[in-house]
Amino acid sequence: MTAARAVVFAYHDVGVRCLKALISGGVSIPLVVTVADDPRETQWFASVAATAADYGIRTIIPPEANTAELERDVAALQPDFIFSFYYRSMLGPGLLRSAMRGALNMHGSLLPRYRGRAPVNWAILHGERETGATLHYMVERADAGDIVDQLAVPILQDDDARDVFGKVTVAAETILARSLPGLVAGTAPRKPQTLQAGQYFGRRTAEDGRIDWRQGASAIHNLVRAVAPPFPGAFADIRGERWWIHRTRIAAGLTATPGQARLVGKAGRCYLECSDGQVLQILAAANAAGRIDPGALSADLQRRAIVLL
Repeated sequence: MTAARAVVFAYHDVGVRCLKALISGGVSIPLVVTVADDPRETQWFASVAATAADYGIRTIIPPEANTAELERDVAALQPDFIFSFYYRSMLGPGLLRSAMRGALNMHGSLLPRYRGRAPVNWAILHGERETGATLHYMVERADAGDIVDQLAVPILQDDDARDVFGKVTVAAETILARSLPGLVAGTAPRKPQTLQAGQYFGRRTAEDGRIDWRQGASAIHNLVRAVAPPFPGAFADIRGERWWIHRTRIAAGLTATPGQARLVGKAGRCYLECSDGQVLQILAAANAAGRIDPGALSADLQRRAIVLL
């Protein structure tokens, strides 16, 4: 029996793990298409290009997706499937038509919720207690095609985006491995999505990490978790300089007077008294000079609390 052929568009950890799942499943991969690393980003994830090279798979990094040249190149390979695993561009109709048996994408949420960009970060920001991965067919509208399979993972109270992304990566690998036999046999299920307003989210920028001190403790904690390193981080201007808050925790049992946010020090620890009367412990922070020592900051704050505007 001839092995199924697939052209793979991939990037990031999900791209690496899903590429390996296809190889393990006996899929023939004549071409991997990936993207160049952005020098402005921290490269904390595995390399699709390096993985493909290790397996001797032809790999290209086109300057942009959906060019006529790329469409001709992919069509000439006559792939049964096209897969997109965290590739950073939507694939256009010309590429999708090249897949004789279907073009499928792995998305990092439980579709139809959190369609679009940065689904893990948005889910944490909104205080979700679970997310997951979804394998679905690609159509011209983003993350809107029929669902083949999905798997949920928990988001714990203090999980940050990297923690959750690790869980989503395992979920993606699991889904692909268990769905692949059905896709090849033509028996995989297809469940149409019911799309509603408010399910699509766009790209996030570093400026989206600015802390609004008028928000309550849970909202600030969620922002910190959603954009913690290796992402750009939650930040505010304090004492005339930029501070990044990298890690917080809800301080159970502590309360403050509602209405005003303050940084205070108690017993060698730093706390953020939030406008809703709840309190966060500041576990990690930095400024332009580097890491802020919590003990030294606590001593300073015990002498004079900082009112946050």
